[in-house]
Amino acid sequence: MNRKELVTAIAEELEADKKSTDEFLSVFIDVVTNTVASGEPITITGFAKFARVERAARMGRNPGTGEVIKIAASRKVRITPLKAFKDAVLASKRGGVS
Repeated sequence: MNRKELVTAIAEELEADKKSTDEFLSVFIDVVTNTVASGEPITITGFAKFARVERAARMGRNPGTGEVIKIAASRKVRITPLKAFKDAVLASKRGGVS
């Protein structure tokens, strides 16, 4: 499902127009992005947790040569699906909830 299809599905579910639904989705994405970029995590209960994580510098190994190398500190984005979401998705794969 792409963005256009998502907007259409949400608009139909809410019986709202596509333009305001698309505006809402844009603002939602902006707020989540800006909040997580500032270092504050967002948890949407029953769906997912969005967070920025700091990875410390560490020693690693080049798998091709076995040479020990230093891996620089970095920032990563982590999106973690929460239990209710995982349960719903996995139940539908087993023929449970549709």
